[in-house]
Amino acid sequence: MPTLEVSDETYQKIKDQLTTDEKIDISSMEDMIGKAWFFRTVTYHLTGRVVKIIGNLFVLEDAAWIADSGRFHDCIAKGSLKEVEPVGSAMVNISTVVDIFPWKHPLPKEQK
Repeated sequence: MPTLEVSDETYQKIKDQLTTDEKIDISSMEDMIGKAWFFRTVTYHLTGRVVKIIGNLFVLEDAAWIADSGRFHDCIAKGSLKEVEPVGSAMVNISTVVDIFPWKHPLPKEQK
């Protein structure tokens, strides 16, 4: 198999582009605004884009209730979900959130 040679500069550019999505700088809750997330709360899961924070609430657009995420690795890494109920706008109480994962996939908009 032939070998492709690239300069160190090109290699670094490719590497930076491939790992850019992994870097998320969150210094405050406001840094979450504009980004898509997968939320696990004490009773349910949601996906959505945070558009603002009002008191203890994340306000989401393009939100979906995730009835069954399937295998969790596949859910986060590939965006595959088993059961989805798109709801449009939603609010989630920050106090009920157990953990939050960056959602790097198109937000689900079809019922499944």
